[in-house]
Order: sequence, then C-alpha cells, then structure tokens
Amino acid sequence: MSRTALRICPLCEATCGLTLTIEGTRVTGARGDRDDVFSQGFICPKGASFGAVDGDPDRLRTPLVRKDGELREATWEEAFDAVAAGIRPAVERYGPNVVGVVLGNPNVHTMAGALYPPVLLAGLGTRSVFTASTVDQMPKHVSSGLLFGDANAIPVPDLDHTHHLLLIGANPLESNGSLCTAPDFPGKLKALKARGGTLTVIDPRRTRTAKLADRHLAIRPGADALLLAAMTYTLFEEELVDTGELTPHLQGIDELRDAVADFTPEAVADACDVDAATIRTLARELAAAPTAAVYARIGSCTVPHGTLASWLVDVLNILTGNLDRPGGALFPQAATDRTPRPAGPSHGFALGRWHSRVSRHPEAKGELPISALAEEIDTATEEGEPIRVVVTVAANPVLSVPDGDRLDKALGGLDFMVSVDPYLNETSRHADVVLPPPPPSQSPHHDFAFNTLAVRNQVRYTRPAVPLEPGRMAETEILARLVLAATGMHGADPSAVDDLVIGQTLGKAVKEPHSPVHGRDAKELAGLLTGVTGPERRLDMMLRLGPYGDGFGVRPDGLNLEKLLAHPHGIDLGPLASRLPQPLKTRSGKVELLPQPIADDLPRLRQAMAERAEGLVLVGRRHLRSNNSWMHNVPALTGGTNRCTLHIHPEDAESLGLVDGQPVGVKGAGGAVTAPVEITDTVRRGVVSLPHGWGHDRPGTRMNHAAQDPGVNVNQLLDGRLLDPLSGNAVLNAVPVELITKP
Repeated sequence: MSRTALRICPLCEATCGLTLTIEGTRVTGARGDRDDVFSQGFICPKGASFGAVDGDPDRLRTPLVRKDGELREATWEEAFDAVAAGIRPAVERYGPNVVGVVLGNPNVHTMAGALYPPVLLAGLGTRSVFTASTVDQMPKHVSSGLLFGDANAIPVPDLDHTHHLLLIGANPLESNGSLCTAPDFPGKLKALKARGGTLTVIDPRRTRTAKLADRHLAIRPGADALLLAAMTYTLFEEELVDTGELTPHLQGIDELRDAVADFTPEAVADACDVDAATIRTLARELAAAPTAAVYARIGSCTVPHGTLASWLVDVLNILTGNLDRPGGALFPQAATDRTPRPAGPSHGFALGRWHSRVSRHPEAKGELPISALAEEIDTATEEGEPIRVVVTVAANPVLSVPDGDRLDKALGGLDFMVSVDPYLNETSRHADVVLPPPPPSQSPHHDFAFNTLAVRNQVRYTRPAVPLEPGRMAETEILARLVLAATGMHGADPSAVDDLVIGQTLGKAVKEPHSPVHGRDAKELAGLLTGVTGPERRLDMMLRLGPYGDGFGVRPDGLNLEKLLAHPHGIDLGPLASRLPQPLKTRSGKVELLPQPIADDLPRLRQAMAERAEGLVLVGRRHLRSNNSWMHNVPALTGGTNRCTLHIHPEDAESLGLVDGQPVGVKGAGGAVTAPVEITDTVRRGVVSLPHGWGHDRPGTRMNHAAQDPGVNVNQLLDGRLLDPLSGNAVLNAVPVELITKP
C-alpha cells in the first residue's frame, strides 16, 4: 500500500513544500503541498521529479576506498579509518593549511551541510577554504559586508507588495530565484503586473523572465555596474534622491555623490549599449514609483565589476528610500537567526585578512577564490607548503571552476582526497575515500540559509520521509564522523560533535546580556532540549534562542522544536518588516554608503567606460530542469530545452556561415570546446551563450545517463585569471571568445 509524507524540496532555492507518495521505501510521486505556509502548492519540474532524483540507480550506496589504485566498496569503519590516516599525518607534519576544504552548492540545501562544515573548518584551523560562492554570489556578500557590516545581511525584494521591480542579470522563471527565496517566483511577477506594477528586466538575453517584462533592455554583457552608476548619478543630478526614514541611518551620502560624478548617462551609454535617455528614464521611474526594489543576480555577479554592481543595487534602493521598507528591499528574519543584539556600532567587515599562497588573492568572508584551487595544489612557492589533502563536500569543481582540465590534473597529484558525494563524478573520481550520503527522502530538512533570504518570514521542518536503508549512514552522522576523523578525535561517538556545539553555544548565550538565557546554567539548558537526534537538539536550541523563540521558557508562546513538529506544514511568521538599525554591524553603526574598498575600485570602473570588446562575448544560462551539474543524470530532467547548445543570434550566424545544429568550436583563454549551434534571437548580436554544469565525458565516473549526452564544460574556456578583485569571484560572463568554423 502507498502512503504520503511531507518533504521540503531541496533541489533549488525556492524550498517548496512537497507531498510525496511512497510505496514501501520508494518515492513514486511528488506534488505540491497545498497547505504549506510558504509555497501553497507550487511545484516546478525538479520538485515533480523528486522520486527520480531520489531513486537514481547510480547513487552510491556504500563507501568507496582506494586500494591498489582502484576505488572499491568498503565498510564505514574502513572508510573513516582511511580518512583519519590520510588527513591527520599531513596536518601534523605540514600544518593545517595543507588541507583544502571545498564546499559545493548543495551544502546549503541540506541540514547536514549547514550544521557540520563550520565545525570541520574550526576544528582543522585551515585557511585553505574554497566554496561555490566565488563562482556565484560572493560579490553580494562582500558588498553587504561593506555597506551593512555583515556579509550575510542581504536585503531581498518584497515581491508581494512592490509596485516597481527592476531585475538585472536575473532569470527567476528559470532559476526559481536566488538570494531571494520565493516559491512561485513566476506567479509573484505575474501578480505584480496584475496589480498594475511595472517589471523591467536588464539582460543581454531575452529570457523567459524578460519576455514577461514591461521593458527589456539587452545591455552589453558586463556593463551592469556602469548602468547602475549612471542611474545613481541621475538621481543626484535631477534631485530625485529621497532617503526618507533611512536618513538617520546613513553615512557618506555627500561622498557618494562626488564618487559617481563621472558616470553620466552620456558617458556610459556607448559601453552599455543603452542610450542616455533610457538610462535617465530608468532612474526617474524608480524614484517615482510608490515603492520599488532593484534586484540583481548571477549575471551581474560573475562579471569584472561584480561587487560594484552589487553595491550599486543597494545604493539605488537606499537613495530612493526603498531599503528596509515594505514594498522595497527588506532584511528577512529567520527563526534560527541568532538572538537579536542591540543596535549600535559593531566590529564591521574586513577583507584580505589573509591571502592565497601563489597569486596572493585576498580572502573574502573567510574564503579564497576557488579559481585559485588548482594553483594552490600544483604550484610550489616559498610562502609555505602547497595543498596536499583535499576534502570536498557536495562539490564538483572540475566542472564548476575555470580551467577544469588543470584542476583535474592537480587533484590527481594529491597525497590524499576524501569526497562526501552521492555520485562518482568528475571530481570525486579522484578521491581516496568517497562517503555517500543517503537520498533526500531519508534525510531531515530545515532551510537554515534560505530562510535568511526568504520573501516571507516562516519556519518549516520535515523529518525523513523514509527510514534509512540498511547499510546507509545519515548525512549528519557522516559529516560528524568526518569532523572527528579530521581533527584527531577519530573513534569518538559522533554525538560528541553536537554536544560540543550545544555546550559552546549555550555557554556563550548565558554570558550575553541581551540573551533571553542570560545568567542561567548552560548545562541545565542543554538538558531541556528536545529532539531524537543531535541535529534536532541543535535545531531546538537555535529556535529557542532565536528572534521568535521561547527563550527556554521565558516566552511561553515562542518557538521550539515541539511546537514546530506540531505544525507539519510550517508556521507563518508574517511579512517582511522594517528592521534597521538592528541588522547593522558596521563600526559606525550606520549604513556606510562609500566604504573605502569600494572607493578604491571605482577608478577601474571609470576605465571601463572607454573599453568595448570587439568580436563575440560569452554569457552563461540556466535551465529550469537542472541546478548546476546536479541533475544531468536524471532522464526526466534532461532533453528538450535542457541541452548543451551554443545560442547565437541569426545575424551573427549568417555572417559566420553557421546553420542550426552545426558543430562549432568555441575558443577562449583557457581552451576550446565544440558544441552544436542553436540559432535564436533570444540573444543579442555579439553575444553567444553556453549553459554551465555540463561536460560529463571524463573516464572513471559512474553517471551513466549523463555520459550518454555529456555536453561540454563551458568553464574550460576560462583560464581562471579573470576575477573581480574585491570578492575573488570568477568572471564567467562577458568573456571574449572566438568561434572556429573550419577544421
């Protein structure tokens, strides 16, 4: 007999509630949960394919350990013995920085990925930390850190209430939203238009989102910061600046006016391919709207001026009085956020506290640019030992990082490597130990990260829909045991990791004057925690200490795990609300409009006004039925429009003599690939587009469906030298390429 179970979808940032149909231990169907307080029944093709993703026969079921040069099935005990033997001697001989830790995008989609990697990094003490953030959103973290003092204080558009939405380099009809957690983003955009609001999309491609817009501007790729700077100039020049209730919380507005004085619409028009009159109109409409929000995403982050563009997005929201007000851009308040501290000056945000060994890239948010991973492994310097050991957790950098061929070779020369991954993929095939987590149906779920970016405050938690199969190990236990093996505590009970975190967190909380548990006994509080697992006890603790929590009995109506479990469809915590100045952690206690690192980078943007690349430039694209390189092994999510083709405008194709379906070589600074041509007027002239996440043709993997139609790795066109200097983010868009039409 079949049964149903609730599950929050972990396959993209929308975090939709699902109702799963289960026969025995197999998920046979998935539909939207109409009673979910957040998603209210919405589902996309990825969520509908949850059962196929969950039951992929190529998912590893047991650990793999390399013996005599081959990966072979092993017991969990053998696997963790090998991990301890591979990591600890290297740390003890060479120091912690010889261990490189690589965290992939799926970490933020699981409870385990949120709870345990921070403990691993703290226990190892390594500065060789690399994540998917530096091929994605790190510019937004850096700009938020510089403006607000907190790299995770990212305002999101109030989609349900705004009158005017300006999207830059974002395609939420394909991505479902990013750094803006919003189930049914398409429906919210249609509702905006239905209530008489305006949607403007700035993108070099006429995406599905752009087709919905009232105005679409096909900007020259990489010129986003110039356009935004000219809009900022216009607000000042035409006396349209109105910061309203924000004014007491702002510092540096006069300095900002002076800093953008050179970025007139006329000066940037040619570089943007947007005429000056249109730029002025964009600024005027933004200022005139009753409420408005500017929102930019990966297309504006993965370019040479990604941090400046991210900064200017918030500058525009601030200058029009739309930051921190309903209908504008607001700071969400997640249930597991730390106890709100009193407003006032804080420690601020710093860049470059240490540097990479080879190219001396500055750290940002505790991370080094992942583009530098290969050179940190394969290049000797006098600045210390190279990386000798790599730990990857849900990461496939061979496909996601520039110059995967070099990284592929570098990984093959390591002393030791361990991968936590459900697949033997292009990266994990190099590992000496592979630790496979169970499928998502067998894991609990709470969105720690995405609730801090949600367009409505809410809290949801789902326990595993299916019991762990015999021989499987929970992902939380895998990562807890990895922490122990890597930090010299191999063999200890994995619950020791959770007990350590609980003890440290409560020990700190009872000493904080603003905490609801100030002055109480930490051990007594730990004994009050509920939950059947260590992760559940940690969730209970975070809920109780959080902004809506019961404070361990101080607020009887507040949140705790038991109350959350009693509401299986979640608890609605209300619309986003104004929160300033509480989220600010700058040294001044105010929004610092012109931080020094930003001011120092503006001359580079001024130079860009005179630059205009000749020939074709490359941009990426996203498919609704995939998420990076995750899902190309699922037949239901490939084929159709989800193909690795080179989009090119009809006039460019004609001038080069190309026909639809013809294989064509694409050459960049990092190498060349060959892909079939797809002629379409959805890209502007002078632009070609390849999707990312493909290139499943390397030997030694076990992803049979993906290998049948492998596509090509677009990141191989890049050599990794192009970075946004403030954030270390890879430049993946607006990259010059050459098409090779003849052998």
